[in-house]
Amino acid sequence: MITELRKKSQITIPKELVLELGLKEGDKLEIVEKDGIIQIIPVAVYPKKYLDELKEEINDIKRKIEIGKQPVFDNVDDLFKHLDAEEI
Repeated sequence: MITELRKKSQITIPKELVLELGLKEGDKLEIVEKDGIIQIIPVAVYPKKYLDELKEEINDIKRKIEIGKQPVFDNVDDLFKHLDAEEI
């Protein structure tokens, strides 16, 4: 697909690609250049506070695993079996 560079260095992403990728107005896109090739990559942006809380939760789970207080599963099926057993 060919597009044209416009004033203020703007381009239009073809509608087919927007629909195919499920993009919508306001989505964030990262622009990367490598070896003369320009890539446009959809990205998710999260608030720093959310990422800090998520990091702390992961660290807490790691600590629980180390002391044996967090169950560890070899696969998703084992996790679901464990969760089903807890409901009883």
